[in-house]
Amino acid sequence: MRLITWTLGVFKKKHKITAVPYTKNMKLVVGSLLGAIAAILQSAGLIGGIGYAFSIMATGPIVLAMVISIRIGLLTYAVTALLLIILQPSEVLVFLFTTGLLGIALGIGFKLYKTGSMVSVMGGSLLSAGILILLYLFQFPVLGPSVSSRVSGTVVAGVFLFGQFYSWIWMNLSMLGMRHLNKVMVRKLLVEKDESS
Repeated sequence: MRLITWTLGVFKKKHKITAVPYTKNMKLVVGSLLGAIAAILQSAGLIGGIGYAFSIMATGPIVLAMVISIRIGLLTYAVTALLLIILQPSEVLVFLFTTGLLGIALGIGFKLYKTGSMVSVMGGSLLSAGILILLYLFQFPVLGPSVSSRVSGTVVAGVFLFGQFYSWIWMNLSMLGMRHLNKVMVRKLLVEKDESS
């Protein structure tokens, strides 16, 4: 009974993520910085080994940009893709359909839904769709060369379950990052008000 109560509590838990109101110039600066960070992180896979750990972190800056403003988030997504064309063209499709798409989905989810479970489901569904599009439509071996590009129910189910779990992890990381960013920005705004008065 306690497990059921705990599970229902997790799914009903509200995320309480809101963005600090930034000026238009500040949004552009933060968005461009986040786009550059995302491009650097995504292209770190070129190093191999630990580089792959950094490349999966490219979702974070996109989520933060989307929470600040959907328009800025979409521009950050586009800027990151353009930078990747210059830095590492082989990572553009992976970013557009996996890490970047997850960031977009989670950011929009935080804007549309109040509960973390809905945000996580939205992110996981779009991530799964992006992986399956890469695998079956573009014939891109996103899951490695051992996974066939023929449609398989087992692969689709596995991708969906992985997408939901991965999205849940990123939803929690994004909430943590956004709370920290908001605290820093609120402190900065308070300091600026004290200096101007």
